[in-house]
Amino acid sequence: MTVAQEFQKANDAYASSFHSGDLPMPPARHVAALTCMDARLHPARFLGLELGDAHVIRNAGGRASDDAIRSLAISQQLLGTNEVVVIHHTDCGMLTFSNDDLRKKLKQDLNAEAENIDFLPFKNLEQSVRDDVATIKNSPLLLKNIEVSGFIYDVKSGKLLPVT
Repeated sequence: MTVAQEFQKANDAYASSFHSGDLPMPPARHVAALTCMDARLHPARFLGLELGDAHVIRNAGGRASDDAIRSLAISQQLLGTNEVVVIHHTDCGMLTFSNDDLRKKLKQDLNAEAENIDFLPFKNLEQSVRDDVATIKNSPLLLKNIEVSGFIYDVKSGKLLPVT
């Protein structure tokens, strides 16, 4: 059985007792969380979220990339969110490579050119959070004068640590 088939089987069981189809589209807590795609992170659990509470936007590193800004603009302008939480985490893979490293690997393995792509790696975890908070606060596509907070999730302890 493939993983996709396992997912389908699990979804059949989930759907058989699903009773949340009438939740409204806008998130109940009017917040969007931007965090990493790392499989060790379960944002709903470590943030105490219920279905329908928040938009959770995930990408490699939890970075405020152009696509994350696109999602936040939709979240704010069309679905009423008015707070953003940026969450990076310890032991992140984005700390382990540079743009040049990944570009060389793509060239070697796939003969693919990626010179115009910034993969947004970082060397300093706290600074990456500060940078993404600033990117969100300074984006002309996003609301001004809203709370934008930054945190680091510790994958060993499960604690959420504020970044100032």
